[in-house]
Amino acid sequence: MMESKEMIEACLRHSLYSWSANGKINPLPVARAEGLYLYTPEGKRILDFNSQLMSVNIGHGHPKVIKAMKDQLDTLIFSYPGTATEVRARLSLKLAAIVPGDLNVFFYALGGAEANENAIRAARQYTGRFKILSRYRSYHGGTNAMLQLTGDPRRWANEPGMPGVIRVMDPHPYTYSFGDNEEEVVKNNLTYLEEVIMYEGPQTIAAMVIETVTGSNGILPPPKGYLQGLRALLDKYGILLICDEVMCGWGRTGKLFAFEHAGIIPDIVTMAKGLTSSYFPLGVMAMRDKIAAHFKDNVFWGGLTYNAHPVGLATALAVIEVLEEENLVENSARMGEVMRVHMEAMKAKHRSVGAVRSIGLFGIVEIVKNTRGDRIAPYNGSHPAMGALAKFLLDNGLFTIFRWDNFMCNPPLTIDEATLKEAFEIIDRGLEITDAVFEE
Repeated sequence: MMESKEMIEACLRHSLYSWSANGKINPLPVARAEGLYLYTPEGKRILDFNSQLMSVNIGHGHPKVIKAMKDQLDTLIFSYPGTATEVRARLSLKLAAIVPGDLNVFFYALGGAEANENAIRAARQYTGRFKILSRYRSYHGGTNAMLQLTGDPRRWANEPGMPGVIRVMDPHPYTYSFGDNEEEVVKNNLTYLEEVIMYEGPQTIAAMVIETVTGSNGILPPPKGYLQGLRALLDKYGILLICDEVMCGWGRTGKLFAFEHAGIIPDIVTMAKGLTSSYFPLGVMAMRDKIAAHFKDNVFWGGLTYNAHPVGLATALAVIEVLEEENLVENSARMGEVMRVHMEAMKAKHRSVGAVRSIGLFGIVEIVKNTRGDRIAPYNGSHPAMGALAKFLLDNGLFTIFRWDNFMCNPPLTIDEATLKEAFEIIDRGLEITDAVFEE
């Protein structure tokens, strides 16, 4: 087995890392993973407090899923997308049974970006309209088209891209507010959105794409009444609602899907990540019966070589069984309450903690630099103390993702109270670093 130094040097010399300048990164060496933990080649154990990319929802190396993957390899590794397979039939039946409402027809891709790509195609072909609404505080995938739907800075270097995108403000803009309470925020944001729709021509807009709970741009649960109001507004103009549940789906928020918190049914839902717990690449676009009916007689102009890959489908089936048998969605809701208590304790104790937000096991801590509440790092910026905090946590056995002025709290849904306590004991000590640079 390679040692860490040799592994890192070879990876940096001969592979290109995403969203990074290769000469400025120091990748984490990982030899294996089990349960809640990652292990370096030298055997150091590191708590995975971000489920890698908010995706390893059932924890690492679950034996039931590994067995299902091996069994599928022994049965049918690949068949072209035009075939009917037992695993495709079984997963489709399972999804139709557990995905809420009449979201009963599924298109299988290889990840969240591809699921979103095909959702846009379906919406445009179904409605005969061209434009797509999306929000600035969003991320929808790394392909050319999805980066244009994305609002965050990863889009900038990839412009121009797919035409027809109209980006609008989230209910939670970055530097101001639509109001002083949730009711006011919802009313003002939807009034603003309806005016944008008027300016663009509702008859030209096919769909609006949202992360049901915004993920890497701030872990932003929608204000009370927003999803219901948005559903009604889009219905008024015949605009489809596409909920991107790639990150917030499959138990992450304490419900199987985040849109269930609001009691609505989107027209299209996209999913990936937690669907296979990232054991194998798979993305899914789910559509309501009325949209699926259109494609009974009309060609769906979308496809890919690895559509409905048998190994991915078998992985998803096994992961769903684990979620159900081990009550992990319910555990996410329970442990989410425990995590919120820890996060609020960090805010009460540390003057550099400006805000904490969470829903289920989907959480974030934001760091400020002074009593005015100014962020320690600007939008798309950084601060040395955040780098030092990230290093401290990793040195002390805790991995998570840092971005700008914040860090994530998104452990696997298998986590328990004792391990949450251990994690926040490390975080508690680490926050002394950002407290030390706090300006009165």
